[in-house]
Amino acid sequence: MVLIERISQDANLPQVRRLEAVSFRAWPAASVHYDGSWQIRLTGGYPSKRGNCVVALDRSDISDIRLRLEKAARKFESYGRPMIFRETPLAAPQIIESLKEDGWQRFEESLVMTLDLAALDGHDGMDHLPSHDIGRFVDASLTLHGEDPALKPGLAELIGNIKPPYGLFLKEVPGNGPVAAAICVQDNDLAGLLQLVVDGAHRGQGEGFEMTYAALRWARMRGARLAWLQVVASNTAGLALYRKLGFREAYRYCYWRPEAQ
Repeated sequence: MVLIERISQDANLPQVRRLEAVSFRAWPAASVHYDGSWQIRLTGGYPSKRGNCVVALDRSDISDIRLRLEKAARKFESYGRPMIFRETPLAAPQIIESLKEDGWQRFEESLVMTLDLAALDGHDGMDHLPSHDIGRFVDASLTLHGEDPALKPGLAELIGNIKPPYGLFLKEVPGNGPVAAAICVQDNDLAGLLQLVVDGAHRGQGEGFEMTYAALRWARMRGARLAWLQVVASNTAGLALYRKLGFREAYRYCYWRPEAQ
C-alpha cells in the first residue's frame, strides 16, 4: 500500500493525546525517557516498534531537532535496538521535514480506530472468559504470530507490566494448539484491543470476530464505553473485521528509520 504523503494534522488532537496516553499504558515500554515533550521508549526484551521508538507529543516542541535525535540514537544503540521515530498528528511538521532532509525512510502506516461499545448490541457472539495465565498466553501468541520462542521472557515481562486491568483471551483446540488470541486492556472508560491474531488455517471462519467481540463485551461489562485499537493499513482482513464491528478511523501514524538501517 502506498503511504499517504503526510500524517493528517486535522485530527482531533485532544482525542489523539488521550488515545496515545492509554496506548502507552496498555503496551508499556521497559524504559521511558523524556527529552522535553519527546518520549523515548525502549524495551530490551521484546522488539515491538511501539515499545522501541521516539514519539513527539507537542507540535510546539521543535528546538534542536537533530541534536535530540542524535542523543536518542545513542540510547537506542545502548539497548541494541534500531532507531525508530513514530509520527502521529502530534509531531511537528518541522521534525518530519528534518527526517526527510536527512534521508530517513517512512514505513508501516497504521490506523487508530475507535468504537462506541453500545454498538456491540447489534451482534451475536460467544463469550470467552479471560485467562490470567501469562505464560500460556505468551506461548500461544508467539506461536500464532510466528515469532521466536526465545522472546517469551520479554513479552511475558511486558504483559506483566501492564498497570490497568486486562484480560488475556485465548482459544485453543485440544491436541491442535492455539486458534486465536487477543489482549483487552480496560483503562477506566476506554478499552484497548491488542495483539489480536488468528491461526492461518482458521482465518475466514469467524474466529477473529468471535475473539474481538468477546474481549470487548468483557470490557464493556466492566464499565468501558469506548474501544480503540491499532491496525496496520495494509491488513485488509483486519480492517474488514473491525469495520464490520463498527470501528471507525480516528487518526493514523507511521514510523521513520534512518536510511542506513
